[in-house]
Order: sequence, then C-alpha cells, then structure tokens
Amino acid sequence: MACINSDGTPAPSAKQILDLLQEEALTPPVIAAKLERPLFRVRSSLRELQKANLVTQQGEGFIAAK
Repeated sequence: MACINSDGTPAPSAKQILDLLQEEALTPPVIAAKLERPLFRVRSSLRELQKANLVTQQGEGFIAAK
C-alpha cells in the first residue's frame, strides 16, 4: 500500500501519520500503537514520507516537515 498518491499528495493512511507528527516527534512504535497498525507498515510509510520530504527524523523519532 503506497502512502504517497501518484500526484504527490499523501494517501489517507499517510495523512493520519502526518497529523500525529504535527506537534511532536514520535518513534515508529508509538505511532504504530496510537494508530493500531503493524510496526512494519508504519516504518514503511515513514520511509516513503521521508523520501517525499514530508517528515524529518529527530533522534529516534519523526516529525512532520514544516
């Protein structure tokens, strides 16, 4: 399941992750727990969002790019 649409916009699942990361950096396990998703899917989505410059890594966590 791709988290970036062909037009470059985030898919609904990615939008949920981005919404969580607006205020604070969160680690992949915390994101997975909050969204009740498998950790491997969250990590995959974060990689795609990072490649699209929509999130940045801060230490062990991620935060939405400004």
